[in-house]
Amino acid sequence: MAEQDEALLARVRAMEQAIGEIGTTLDETHTCREVAAFLVRRLGGSVVVDLAAEQGVPPRRAATARMSAEPTGPGAAPRSETTAPGTPPHPETTAPNPPGPMHTLTAALAVGDDGKPLGTVTATRIDGGPFTTDEAATVHHAARLAARHIGHARRLAATEDTALHLQRALVAEPGRPHPNLEIAGGYLPAGLRTLVGGDWFETVRLHFGRTLLVVGDVMGHGLDAAVDMNAYRTVLREVAATDLPPHRVLRHLDSVVAEDDGRRPATCLLVRVDPARGAATFASAGHLPPAVFGADGSAELVDLPVGPPLGTGVGGYEPTTRPLTPAETLLLFTDGLVERRGEDIDVSLARLASLRLPPDPGPHQVVDEVLRRLGAHRAEDDVAVLAARVRARSTA
Repeated sequence: MAEQDEALLARVRAMEQAIGEIGTTLDETHTCREVAAFLVRRLGGSVVVDLAAEQGVPPRRAATARMSAEPTGPGAAPRSETTAPGTPPHPETTAPNPPGPMHTLTAALAVGDDGKPLGTVTATRIDGGPFTTDEAATVHHAARLAARHIGHARRLAATEDTALHLQRALVAEPGRPHPNLEIAGGYLPAGLRTLVGGDWFETVRLHFGRTLLVVGDVMGHGLDAAVDMNAYRTVLREVAATDLPPHRVLRHLDSVVAEDDGRRPATCLLVRVDPARGAATFASAGHLPPAVFGADGSAELVDLPVGPPLGTGVGGYEPTTRPLTPAETLLLFTDGLVERRGEDIDVSLARLASLRLPPDPGPHQVVDEVLRRLGAHRAEDDVAVLAARVRARSTA
């Protein structure tokens, strides 16, 4: 009876250890390495983990682990070696003429109500005796645990992919500007674990050849921020269609949004570009200033008054007008482009202003170069950018 109790206690300890060592990340390949390493330490021999592929395609070898040669030092314990995916299997996994009897145990990586296998875990041992009932239970438990984590990782990856497509659909299809304005935009999500955010850019076609450029940032991340972002865009389009000047558009938008207590605040920058007059009128609701790149590739931040974010109901937005020639490219952006953790915002903006691009940079080149040079692909926040340049009128 005492032996049975000890065996049961050992099995429980093995399961607890498996829970602590398998599935420490949301990366399925890392999980496969963890289950292989865990089983080799418990059982010895070698373990391979294969993940099922599409129908008609051979399984993918995700992890291989084997027990290394026993150290010769006193009190030393055997160690396991885990091989990265794509590496040819160790001799133990192919078992070429083993010197003694070989014992193999295979467990399915099954998850979900239908029990559809995601792959297999195969443990192999030579000269170590057959696998006991308790060892078989450990293998099957580890396989079920790994399958559950792999299933979670795949569902999360699918959700992130869907959310990213949704976000890009929302921000990457601005309205049509007038033909006299060349534009380019870009959006980057904040890393791999952020689903959606509240950054957006937009263009609204106005009367008399003018175009309203918009960039905004709803506070926070997640689906709620994306929903609020879409609501801001919808209201802004309706207000902008009345052809009010930018500061009055912000004032009206602020009052409308302030009536909804559930709406998150947002920063927003509006720029009405008038190519016929060679001028741009700016109005900011708590947003960072835009930059203008000249014909020589140098950058200059536009100095403009900044009002409170939208949704506060305070108002107080003021316009600023400056010339904008066909030789200049205007860049609007959200704070994720420049802000870095622990850094003063003035330092962040100065980094942007110090950029020197190749001469005569157009909107597409400005977007690509700025994103690359400021390391926006590694930013901790969403990044939305919108660049515009007035098309030179033909003199023919």
